[in-house]
Amino acid sequence: MPARPRALVTVLCAAVLVVLLPASAAHAENRTVRGGRLDWGIKSSFQSYVTGPVAKGGYSLTGGAATVGGSTFRFHSATGTYDADTGAFRAAFSGGVRFLGHRTGSGAHQLDLTISRPTVSVSGSTGTLYVDVVSKATDTGAVTTSRQVPFASLSLGGIDMRGGGSAVALNNLPATLTAEGARSFAGYYTAGTALDPVSLSTDVDAAPRQREQPSAAPTPDTSPKSEGKPGGAVEGGAVDWGVRRTFREYVTGDIADGEWTLTAGAQDGGALFRFPGGEGTYEDGDLTAAFDGAVRFTGAHGLDLSLSGVRAEVRDGEGTLYADVSSPDLKGEKVPLVTFAAGELKPADGLVKVTEAPAKLTARGAEAFGGLYRAGTVMDPVSLAVALTADATLPALPDLGSAPTASASPQPRGTTGPETSAEPVASADDDDGFPVLPVFLAVGALLPVAAALTAVAVRRRRARPAASPSDADRG
Repeated sequence: MPARPRALVTVLCAAVLVVLLPASAAHAENRTVRGGRLDWGIKSSFQSYVTGPVAKGGYSLTGGAATVGGSTFRFHSATGTYDADTGAFRAAFSGGVRFLGHRTGSGAHQLDLTISRPTVSVSGSTGTLYVDVVSKATDTGAVTTSRQVPFASLSLGGIDMRGGGSAVALNNLPATLTAEGARSFAGYYTAGTALDPVSLSTDVDAAPRQREQPSAAPTPDTSPKSEGKPGGAVEGGAVDWGVRRTFREYVTGDIADGEWTLTAGAQDGGALFRFPGGEGTYEDGDLTAAFDGAVRFTGAHGLDLSLSGVRAEVRDGEGTLYADVSSPDLKGEKVPLVTFAAGELKPADGLVKVTEAPAKLTARGAEAFGGLYRAGTVMDPVSLAVALTADATLPALPDLGSAPTASASPQPRGTTGPETSAEPVASADDDDGFPVLPVFLAVGALLPVAAALTAVAVRRRRARPAASPSDADRG
């Protein structure tokens, strides 16, 4: 091939590479969703019915779910993926709520419905809310367990999910019960019924800057895991306890109009407080361990209650949770607040654990709350975990993600409301927010162009006289 066409081909091939390299980098894999919250009341009128004078029931929270405001449940610890190019989004959340009502003489309930693990999947302008459902048929009493039922359809209006920021936030998405959801809802509502709107916010990992070559696979660790001994010192641990859901709602509600503050290492998991540290001993199923952290509740009408110096004791399967209590009536006294059913404690993977054990207020605990609750009142369940080995991993704290800021609400494309954004906005340092051609399309489109231009150049060269030395110098 003559030099000039050959040079043209070289330039075009280089151009192909210039296009393809950014394309492959920009069209990276789905970004990881890690941490966040989903707020949803399921259906407020259903809540009112369950707790009202007909059903005379209530609800309980499981798996770290919390309440927000008067009738909204908060699910936590989002995990999933987000594609900034297409806007495809999927996030699964943890936690559940169980409704009980219409108690019979035998103590069972005719109404028994649990909804948990909500997952939101978005594609284009529509979305679907999936949930796990355990329901009891009102006529036969048969219990049905269904996993990830497409429970509700979500309308995104004109929201454009494409973008590339560090978070995805959606506010008040209209939700409509599906046919599958109606069946799993034990027939309480028909398909097409409007449910409470869904709001969510999740953190999104930063997009990778470039595709990295896979490193050599690490050598598997075949050494045996150290197991907890029947007895020994506690190597760390945590107590997770929310005190009582209605108490937290009272503190932050209109009456007390208060708040809580955490100090000395205590952490807020949304529906519970984590008291970390953990020092003590475990021997033949019995446990004594002290933990760090403090929580202080303050508000109107003289509310000022602090709990610190948390200690857990388990003897013969029965547990007691103690705390140093500071209140208008008590000044730093160690009080046995609640008792809980711990069961038989046995080490597993270097841990001794109690998970969501039912707890009841003691007589001294009732004094600590200033008579707000009577002895025997059901309090929030107690979870604890202590490590007997240095390499044991404690259960993860519920992850609510970053505090949501501006969020997107269903509205016509290009319009915005107060403190909302109609489109997720890409951060200035994100480089994956523009559409790109797939590699095979780019090659297929550019190479024919290169071939055509080369043929034209060859024909032109053949059609003109041979270049003189002066022509070559000018070229």
